[in-house]
Amino acid sequence: MDRNRLSRDRPMSSDAIVTLTDLPAWIARQVTETNDGEAVVAGLGRSLVAAGIPVRLVGFGTRSLSTVHRGVLLSWRPGTAVEHVFALHGDTEPERSPIGAAIDSKRSFVRWDLARDAECDRLPALVRLREEGCSEYLLDVVDFPAGTDLRGVGLFYVTDRPGGFTEGDVAILRGLREVFSLAVLRFSLSYALQNLLEAYVGPRTAPLVLNGRVRRGEGELVSAAILLADLKGFTALADRAEPHRLVGWLDEHLDALGREVAHHGGEIFKFTGDGFIAAFRAEDAAAAPCAACMAALAAARAGLAHNRDLKAPRREADAPWLAADLALHYGQVVYGNIGTADRLDFTAIGRAVNEASRIEALCDATGRNLLISDSFARRCPGGLIDLGSFPLRGVALHQRLWTVPEA
Repeated sequence: MDRNRLSRDRPMSSDAIVTLTDLPAWIARQVTETNDGEAVVAGLGRSLVAAGIPVRLVGFGTRSLSTVHRGVLLSWRPGTAVEHVFALHGDTEPERSPIGAAIDSKRSFVRWDLARDAECDRLPALVRLREEGCSEYLLDVVDFPAGTDLRGVGLFYVTDRPGGFTEGDVAILRGLREVFSLAVLRFSLSYALQNLLEAYVGPRTAPLVLNGRVRRGEGELVSAAILLADLKGFTALADRAEPHRLVGWLDEHLDALGREVAHHGGEIFKFTGDGFIAAFRAEDAAAAPCAACMAALAAARAGLAHNRDLKAPRREADAPWLAADLALHYGQVVYGNIGTADRLDFTAIGRAVNEASRIEALCDATGRNLLISDSFARRCPGGLIDLGSFPLRGVALHQRLWTVPEA
């Protein structure tokens, strides 16, 4: 688990303390009325304590359908906010967890006596709890149905009562397993849907899809600054490089070129193999200077700089480095669902996108890594270099192009 914990200091959506009789119905109501898994964990913990069950720690751990995290653990202690601990993809030395130990040994219900059970010495989380004065860690593992990587959930309860939980306590806690685990499944699926949609269609587009923008042909005409990026020499490299290493190098380049797009308010709406196309929506098309163009220019310059920063470590690793060509353009695009009846792409199309591609193709002829259209340059303050007029393939009128000193 990532030891960099993220605590949520914001107030819980509910400070309810309910009776043990009403607790299952209260949890079910939270599932239908809110999207706040933290409130369920905190409300459960508070209610157990109020009922006389001395829990020192309550929570759950589960797999996570996330592009960043492979697992997440939520826990509550009396008097504190709910705490998150994330297990990251690529974590080479993950801490062995009680939930993992139970699953590996095919146990679905475990009660660890923290003072006497020798297995606790091999599980750092249990060692820490023992040092805090806790006496028992109860774990209830519930499997989820097949169909996703959300394989199940580990529900855990910790007490510091001498001798641990009573048999009556255990009966109450096990009686909550179905409704508690279903709540976790519901919140996990909701998080996964949001996270995966943001990863595949972008953080600005994901809410549109979740709110029903799913019909083919639905789209809106928007004014936007277009950023198009493409790697030089990638096709030749792909012909001779080992495929998995090639993908790793490509990901590093794309991350360097695109990492500042979202930071500056843009969104990558299409990857083009060895590049991408991003849009920065202009909220006020008549504004001068144009905030969208300024943001796109800042993202493009930062992307080129980050890509250049890859050169030295690549050289040290005896690995190839690729330069990038970027184009900036401004115009109108249709932003919405395009595709077949049963397979859609939420993207932006239009003349401005096509012209940006034609402008990028002139980078080699001009000897520049960043070309800026005249319609884009007119919306930016000074500091750009005028390169003159050039013909664009398939476009009747010549295009006046600009660049920046470092490109």
